[in-house]
Amino acid sequence: MNDPTPRHNTVTVKILDRTYPVRSGLDRAELQRLAAYVQQKMRTVSTQAPHGDLVRVAVLAALNIADDYFRCRERRTDGDQEIRERTAAIEAIVDRAIDVGSPAEDEPTDR
Repeated sequence: MNDPTPRHNTVTVKILDRTYPVRSGLDRAELQRLAAYVQQKMRTVSTQAPHGDLVRVAVLAALNIADDYFRCRERRTDGDQEIRERTAAIEAIVDRAIDVGSPAEDEPTDR
């Protein structure tokens, strides 16, 4: 029998030499991958602002991650719009081809 409730595991991740127990429904590998991404962003910020406290580094890293997210989302939206435009253009070409290849309504057909 399948249990519909998500299972939450506690995974310990290490970011900037501190360990954090994280309870999540994500699998261990995915959570470790996310933690590595946060670690990389926080290391980048901490090297650019070496005298910043941990909260400041975390806030700046969070802003960088939010920027990454919104840029990715905008690219996806732009890509979706491009796909819609190309699809409409292809549909118009097909419609014209069908109109040219089909007999006119007034012309008799060979049936």
